[in-house]
Amino acid sequence: MLHFVRGIVVACVGMINLTSAALAQEKAPPIDVIIPNSALQIPFKSEVPIVFVTRNQNKAEWEKLPKFWNEGTEMANDPIANTPVERRIIKIKVPLGLANAPAIPAENPMTLAKWELGKKLYYDKILSTNKTISCASCHDPAKGFTDQLKTSLGINEQLGGMNAPTVVNSAFNRFQFWDGRGASLEDQAQGPPQNPIEMFGGGKGDAWTEAVIRMRAMPEYVKAFELVFGHIPTRDATAKAIAAYERTVLVGNSIYDRADLEMRARVTDEESGKYEFKPIDFEKTLTAAFQAKDANALKSLGLDVEKDAGKAAEFGKKIANGRAVYFGKARCATCHVGDNFTDQGFHNLGVGVKDGKIEEVDFGRFVRLATGHKDYSQIGAFKTPGLRGLLDTAPYMHDGKEKTLEEVVELYDRGGNANEFLDEKMRDVDSELAYMKAKAEGKEYTGPKPAMLTRSGKPIIPLALKLTAEEKADLVLFMRALQGDPVDATVADPKWFPAVK
Repeated sequence: MLHFVRGIVVACVGMINLTSAALAQEKAPPIDVIIPNSALQIPFKSEVPIVFVTRNQNKAEWEKLPKFWNEGTEMANDPIANTPVERRIIKIKVPLGLANAPAIPAENPMTLAKWELGKKLYYDKILSTNKTISCASCHDPAKGFTDQLKTSLGINEQLGGMNAPTVVNSAFNRFQFWDGRGASLEDQAQGPPQNPIEMFGGGKGDAWTEAVIRMRAMPEYVKAFELVFGHIPTRDATAKAIAAYERTVLVGNSIYDRADLEMRARVTDEESGKYEFKPIDFEKTLTAAFQAKDANALKSLGLDVEKDAGKAAEFGKKIANGRAVYFGKARCATCHVGDNFTDQGFHNLGVGVKDGKIEEVDFGRFVRLATGHKDYSQIGAFKTPGLRGLLDTAPYMHDGKEKTLEEVVELYDRGGNANEFLDEKMRDVDSELAYMKAKAEGKEYTGPKPAMLTRSGKPIIPLALKLTAEEKADLVLFMRALQGDPVDATVADPKWFPAVK
């Protein structure tokens, strides 16, 4: 196998950054990084860039694009020949509600050939030692780009310790993985192939070395990597290709997003300047969905496109009330904010806590902080997930123990699970201060009883939201209204690739 790879390298003189010593000893090419040979790559005029178009940044062009995946042409200047050329271009119509395009690292520009390579790798089981697990095994497009299991099954049917996070809108994540150990999609893509529970079944060598060797033994992958990256398969290039594909796994255009447009149009007509939601905004949005027979959007709310058309006003009022609860009494927006409904932070909700104590396996973000930068408030803290596409990603939380959105609401309603490091946003801080003040002054404390005392004697009093049954139901309905359209088939269908031109 290595002899075969070495033969390719010799035929492609100069494309690999081997040292003179390595050449003398006829060592195999580097596994992680190889300096590219541009002569092997797709010529500039034949390269097809992929660009994202958002409504907020280019409304006129966004509205002209008929669908998610749009093929066209552009005039560009060839940097080598310094001449204008006409070439193909793919324009991604970023779903409504996502104001910004995914950030693209300068070292990993989006191109069609790279996207195709990344998509093939995502669904190929070649990255696992025994070729039984792919990225899609735990992040299946048919299951909301998760596996809908409490915790995932990896190589040799080993049970992992974490619930598989969705890839949906992960392009907007500041950190990847529940504990934030990945700073980018490129970082995330490198984790599973070397994880002994996920993809690496053990062997004589390094996990990534073995994976790269397997790819180098396949002529189709050798050719694809050469065309995209100017060299044979490497770990660096594999991560870049998979990340390029994952950046297009986008969801938006929810009932909430559409109602936001209705609200803004209404406020403009009224000339009131008060950009505040009213039930009528959701009612009009639902009426339009019924008229368009948008079964997907209505199904997310438990509505039948044929039987429930008369319920637009009733459900519009419920969703509006749920929104008010979300941003008000339930305090959800203290952490779930922005286009993707996450503050990109880490919080201890008491998930995984038993009898007020956290096992080390559930220390979360704290474990990933560098020595010298350990923040004890981050013990038990896990990443705030986005809320789009929620109906496809149950069960919830990093341990998958909350089976439904209703159970999630109950967790928050009781203030999480008490523990020494419970996030301040989950606690009744005023009552805690009142308790300590009364104790210091030798007075009787009459407020909510502490759930526990820390080792220093500080009270932990979870903040009970005391939501009514109606408020809980409407809050869940509002979260359902964030569901959005399915991931576009051009991305979600493992077998779809653009026709060769």
